[in-house]
Amino acid sequence: MYLRTTKARGHEYVSLAHNYRDPETGQTKPRLIYNFGRKDHLDQEALKRLALSITRFLEPDDAAEVLEAAGVDELVFLGAKRLGGAHVLEGVWRRLGLDEAFQRLLVGRRYRTDVERLLFALTANRALAPTSKLGLEDWVADDAYIEGLDTVEVHQLYRAMDFLLEAGEEIQREVFYSIRNLFNLEVDLLFIDTTSTYFEVEDEDDEEADGDADGDADGDADGDADADGEAAVVAVGGADEGAAGGGLRKRGHSKDRRRDLPQAVIGFAVTRDGIPVRCWVWPGNTVDVSLVDEVKCDLNHWKLGRVVLVLDTGFNSEANRRTLQGAGDAFILGEKLRLGRDGKLPEALKRAGRYKTLANGLKIKEVTTSKGSVVSRRFVVVMNPEQAERDKAKREDIVAETSRRLAELPQLEEGEHTKKVCELRAHGTFGRYVKQLKNGTLTLDKDKIAREAKLDGKYLLTTSDPELSAEDVVLGYKQLQQVERVNRDLKHVVDVRPVYHRLEERIKAHVLLCWLALLLIRVAENETQSTWHQLKRAFHPLMAGYHASPHGPIIQSNPLTAEQKRHLKAMKIKPPPRYLHIPAPKATPQA
Repeated sequence: MYLRTTKARGHEYVSLAHNYRDPETGQTKPRLIYNFGRKDHLDQEALKRLALSITRFLEPDDAAEVLEAAGVDELVFLGAKRLGGAHVLEGVWRRLGLDEAFQRLLVGRRYRTDVERLLFALTANRALAPTSKLGLEDWVADDAYIEGLDTVEVHQLYRAMDFLLEAGEEIQREVFYSIRNLFNLEVDLLFIDTTSTYFEVEDEDDEEADGDADGDADGDADGDADADGEAAVVAVGGADEGAAGGGLRKRGHSKDRRRDLPQAVIGFAVTRDGIPVRCWVWPGNTVDVSLVDEVKCDLNHWKLGRVVLVLDTGFNSEANRRTLQGAGDAFILGEKLRLGRDGKLPEALKRAGRYKTLANGLKIKEVTTSKGSVVSRRFVVVMNPEQAERDKAKREDIVAETSRRLAELPQLEEGEHTKKVCELRAHGTFGRYVKQLKNGTLTLDKDKIAREAKLDGKYLLTTSDPELSAEDVVLGYKQLQQVERVNRDLKHVVDVRPVYHRLEERIKAHVLLCWLALLLIRVAENETQSTWHQLKRAFHPLMAGYHASPHGPIIQSNPLTAEQKRHLKAMKIKPPPRYLHIPAPKATPQA
């Protein structure tokens, strides 16, 4: 491609052309692309703009020559912003079609700011450097390069959050189908997991102030969820506000054993690849066993076809098992190994039978109770030899320490005992293997130790699907460990606790932001087979440098490393251009 001149009627004309080979004659011929007009009437500034736009795709040395020729050689370095992490998240955001989905939902609204850009900034901040809404103002202005967004104001962020909550249901549905189609995911097996978060309040009266202004204005840490959850298969979505009584901020027992502050329960629906496709928020006094009806109802609205839901023991009840089998669906559920206060073994664990060893080292055996009757149930007993060794070593350490403490106790006769005796017997760890004799003395409960030894490395599963092989049942449930990573990342990566929001709408909107951040993170991890920590470290050096020039600011990115190029290729994300912004040359004053 080149500029060529032609003469006609005594004038010289300039045009943009390129050569092509005629398929019939095999000869090279010029083809006109654009006519700039007469040479003596050329728009010099238009040619400069064209030349400058071309420099975005040139190597630095070549681009410098063009810039110098255009009179943009007097550059002053002003500073730099982090580009790498935001560019990765931006690429995944666009691949999932989130930008188009938000823009489509915003049609007809008269926002003065680009809400889609604000929501992306909020999401990227949770994934890269979680901070408060006030802190995000400085983060965008000084630290992170967000395409199309140079500055933000906190009131704009809250308006964007309000819109996100309003569009949350539709966005989650769009994300699910986008992920399923884009990555050809199998969605016959879905996992559901829950966790809890706590709220910071100034006093007890503060807990009841549901209508107070949002606490973010005081510098919220903007976290929303704790994260040691129980797991289950498929999705967690918008819960009914009336569940378990009005208000999300309820006293409850959180997964991290916080009882002194009000709680909220958060749930996620996750695919077998560990991608969270939906989220829910419930009041803090909600228990897992009461959530299945709502989850099942919300999933039915998605019209997924037949699915198998995988859930942990916290969701297991006779009523829930009936609900999970509705519409031809099936379930895989964890079962408790001990029943009742006396810790009796379930019937399935008492049945004799040979274990079958799988390729991954797990040993399994299938058991059917009440076979042939309407109450027949199918179980799979799983034993992990490596976990059995760990359980045995842990129990032996506890027994050894318990024996030492027993030896130090002053044992009194006639049923009397000291305060230390009571403390040991009530101890959550060392009291489990202690029993009291009729004369009041404490001793090791050797029968209980022997019973516990039989459970080393074992867990019990039940399923309603007669077609699933025992191996598939075990492998499906084993993936709950991957699903629980969502809850761990919720706490350690997007930093969601504690919550300073007071309004329910803001709490739910913030959870949606955390879900979006985890969604982008997990897709990036799956595509690159690297952890988010490794990806952030790899793209940390990629910067956007700001330069002042006589024609305006120029923004330039530094060259990519081989590792960065490899990751971007795996995620199907285009590299950032060398020049992110080049100003149009200012007209030269005529003499």
